[in-house]
Amino acid sequence: MDPSDDIPPQHAEAPADRVAHAAREALRREARRRDEPEPSLGSRLGQIGILGWTIVMPTLLGLAAGRWLDRRFATGVFFSAPLLMLGAALGLWFAWKWMHRQTGGKS
Repeated sequence: MDPSDDIPPQHAEAPADRVAHAAREALRREARRRDEPEPSLGSRLGQIGILGWTIVMPTLLGLAAGRWLDRRFATGVFFSAPLLMLGAALGLWFAWKWMHRQTGGKS
């Protein structure tokens, strides 16, 4: 029986190889930081504003449509509540899709 058979695969790498791998990863991360600079504060604030309006507008439109239907049919909050929730869910979904487009689909 070979003693290397007892070593789990993740620990079979030699220490020098692990150091070389860590150095290559550090160089790759540094190159990526150079190629993709950090966005400015104004850019970040603009993104926050877009996200806010992306969520708020469908929510308010759902509420407005629900209120109009409730007044038209005299139903209290029968339409307002579900359309408010639907608008909020739709706004969150739009915001999620927009964020993924901004990051290029990266996690």
